[in-house]
Amino acid sequence: MLNNKNILLGITGGIAAYKAAILVRELKKRGCNVKVVMTHKAKEFITPLTLATLSQNPILVEFFNPENGEWNSHVKLGLWADAYIIAPATANSLGKMANGIADNLLITAYLSARCPVFVAPTMDLDMYTHPTTARNIKQLLADGVNIIEPDAGFLASGLEGKGRMAEPTAIVEYIDSYFKTLSSNRPLSGKRAVVTAGGTIEPIDSVRFISNYSSGKMGYAIAQVLKDKGAEVTIVRAGVDARLKGSIDGVTEVEAMSAQSMHQVMHKESPKSDIIVMAAAVADYTVETTATRKLKKEDFNGNLSIQLTQTKDIAAMIGDNKTSNQTVVGFALETDNELENAKRKIKAKNLDIIVLNSLKDAGAGFGFDTNKVTIINSNMESIQLSLKSKKDVAHDIVDAIIGGISSVKLD
Repeated sequence: MLNNKNILLGITGGIAAYKAAILVRELKKRGCNVKVVMTHKAKEFITPLTLATLSQNPILVEFFNPENGEWNSHVKLGLWADAYIIAPATANSLGKMANGIADNLLITAYLSARCPVFVAPTMDLDMYTHPTTARNIKQLLADGVNIIEPDAGFLASGLEGKGRMAEPTAIVEYIDSYFKTLSSNRPLSGKRAVVTAGGTIEPIDSVRFISNYSSGKMGYAIAQVLKDKGAEVTIVRAGVDARLKGSIDGVTEVEAMSAQSMHQVMHKESPKSDIIVMAAAVADYTVETTATRKLKKEDFNGNLSIQLTQTKDIAAMIGDNKTSNQTVVGFALETDNELENAKRKIKAKNLDIIVLNSLKDAGAGFGFDTNKVTIINSNMESIQLSLKSKKDVAHDIVDAIIGGISSVKLD
């Protein structure tokens, strides 16, 4: 699992720093790309030349090169790394990490890291068991840092007990196991997904528009689950609850307010997507001619007629161009003959899955934080789910995408 992973190794000033050479070698043997950042104290225990030779990369200590002013960007380091290992991690560095004291390149890189962080503590027995160290480790765990427990044994002070940095091979195995577990929980890694969300807005004039009650909550919930399962996700949003915008880290958002603009965006996004989920409520009709100014009631004799024209069918366009490697999910909101209409739609639009909502179900549909749906596949098999949170419904829909509707668990 570590082959071709970008590993940033942070080395602090402890006697166990000599083991960093072995750790770099083990990571390189696994096919990792390794960059090393050191504190000034760490250089007193192991030379940068040794680590540069083993890692095949320059060693970073300062924020910039004093000879030419070249900046060693902690931000770029944090973005480059797939994992940041700090080994050995002294009590001093643990305290700085826990409290955000960014007085060296190693700690600023930690504060900039978006990747998993692994810490292998090393210190004397009394330092390790001190309440301050315990408090700092507790805070780091709460911050999502992975602590690789030190071993017990003979310590540099002459005492014997817990405080020896874990052996380099054990550290590599720990990280390899982490990525294996992560991979099993992220079955959509390497997949691209596009999700539409919200209700389209069809302008009447420069002030007024025709829309619907869709909040975008269901689409955003699906996008979150797809991302959590490893997919690279793009949300194409129309009018949505303002609190949803930008609410999912790492997800690209594209605004497409009208049916026409959403058709244009989806025409571009769908061919490069493995998974297409059309959760947006797209208008079937739009205003034929939009006024460029605000229409005044004085301009009419008490009545205003608006000519509507049919919009382009996004689902049909995607269904017509669907490849065998794509999974396309549509939504149907019905008030009459719900199941029959949904089955007709899945066939007519060449969908793989359709999610049926009924406005007759209390707590389901537009605006609610809950939903009650029936999931139907292209073989016309269906599974009806109970009323549950839209987050839980999103999990059910994504489970159906990954493993078929038979993988969706009934309550």
